[in-house]
Amino acid sequence: MIILGLESSCDDTGCGIIEDGVKVLASSVASQIEVHRPFGGVVPEVAARSHLTSIDSVVDDALEKAQLSIDDIDAVAVTQGPGLIGALLVAVSYARGLATSLNTPLIPVNHVHAHLHASLLGYTGDVDALFPGIGLVVSGGHTHLYYLAAADQFQLVAHSIDDACGECFDKVGKLLGFAYPGGPKIEKCAEQSHDKIEVTMPRMIAEKDRLVFSYSGLKTHMVNLLQKNGPAWLEQYKPEVCSAFQEEALGQVVRKLSTALEQYHDARSVIVSGGVAANKVFRAMLKEAVSCPVVLPDLKYCVDNGAMIASNAYFKSRNLDIDSMPKWSEPWDAYSRYPYGVS
Repeated sequence: MIILGLESSCDDTGCGIIEDGVKVLASSVASQIEVHRPFGGVVPEVAARSHLTSIDSVVDDALEKAQLSIDDIDAVAVTQGPGLIGALLVAVSYARGLATSLNTPLIPVNHVHAHLHASLLGYTGDVDALFPGIGLVVSGGHTHLYYLAAADQFQLVAHSIDDACGECFDKVGKLLGFAYPGGPKIEKCAEQSHDKIEVTMPRMIAEKDRLVFSYSGLKTHMVNLLQKNGPAWLEQYKPEVCSAFQEEALGQVVRKLSTALEQYHDARSVIVSGGVAANKVFRAMLKEAVSCPVVLPDLKYCVDNGAMIASNAYFKSRNLDIDSMPKWSEPWDAYSRYPYGVS
């Protein structure tokens, strides 16, 4: 089954074409990093307009890479939410029109759930043997833990009560003088640390059994630390500051993951995804702390992309006959917020 997936929830316009859930026939992404860099973050109105100018070209590029015509597509999938509502509506409207013209099913996809399917792209083993498992999404907008009974069954067990992990990286990066996005720059700067000074960070959500994430306190600590010591101190010890911050920011995720594995002891694997999953230190920490197999995405699939949307749609629909799947006219719409408490 060949599914074309569309993604426009934030600042990446993506189109992916996937066969049977894991085989990537094509993935095309138009990034908006340079567009938003002058603002130090994503501007919703600018993002929506950029999606409008990019979506045709990413679809054409994906079809060309896959060496397919649009008539070869069996179903269309699109991010329904969460995300920036104006941005979401670009791909949703495009997908509705495309599915209408092709008379194919249109499959709405939860963006956060789909991130986990990015780790399955190109996977050569038995996907079903990975479940039940624990899913971990760590990105600029989301820090979520799931119990995954199967590839299409998500039980939310933990989420951030304030900032997401990647969001905290970007905000602290701005405090440190790095251009947007700050996360990769903190990682690179931390590599230069020579432990010239010990920089102490508070331990966030120290209660071991409490399955929740929080990053606002760590961000506030960084603000106070830099105000107390001043620019000259930061200039001298910036790599050490970055290293200490990164260790605690990522350490919180690993600690809560370890707690989840203790509580859900039947988990056969840990599936990790999101932009922070590209961090090399994070990958090393996960492999050291977790005894079961850890499935990580290829670096190019850590960012938002249409391939993960198509993969998620396949696993949602694989037990259904394509003729009985919902058509484009089914009554659903985009949503901007993640429905916490809904599994």
